[in-house]
Amino acid sequence: MYFVMAGIALLLLKYFEIGFVAEWSWWWVLAPFALAVAWWSWADSTGYTKRKAMEAMEKKKQDRIDRQRESLGLRKPNRRR
Repeated sequence: MYFVMAGIALLLLKYFEIGFVAEWSWWWVLAPFALAVAWWSWADSTGYTKRKAMEAMEKKKQDRIDRQRESLGLRKPNRRR
């Protein structure tokens, strides 16, 4: 996401010819978009995206279980982490 935001910022600076970016080649201005595509393809091919989504779902599930136990008056179990 950071690559896309940087790419948009550079694209706007180049388009409106603001600052030193106006003198840069279009290849340098568009490079963050290529890096974003490379990052997303790597993240999807290695399972990084799926793993992060599963970790978030597991944390949300555990938080919900803890809230329910606390509302029932049960104490939290000791976790080993």
